[in-house]
Amino acid sequence: QVHLVESGGGSVQPGGSLRLSCAATGSVRRLSAMAWYRRPPGPQGELVAGIFNGGTTNYADSVMGRFTISRDSAGNTVYLQMNSLKPEDTAGYYCNVVDDLGFGSWGQGTLVTVSS
Repeated sequence: QVHLVESGGGSVQPGGSLRLSCAATGSVRRLSAMAWYRRPPGPQGELVAGIFNGGTTNYADSVMGRFTISRDSAGNTVYLQMNSLKPEDTAGYYCNVVDDLGFGSWGQGTLVTVSS
């Protein structure tokens, strides 16, 4: 079973930066995809950014150019560098990973608050 440990959330003023981390521990198979989602908006949340084997990344239009997703060389930790934060970035941020068999796991979430 994969356990995801998230960290890095907090409160910041508009224009500030935060860096989220998500480490996969436990019975970790090769991870084919790692991503960050956030809620709100919507009950299903929004895909903020994803990174796939080979280094391919994708981003929500709302964060393009401000957020950067990356992973460590072992492939078990994913980061989200968030710059130029806006009040509308306020949300719970959740890490999601999918292994090479297609099994997915979710982190417990970390809260990001952007407010003056």
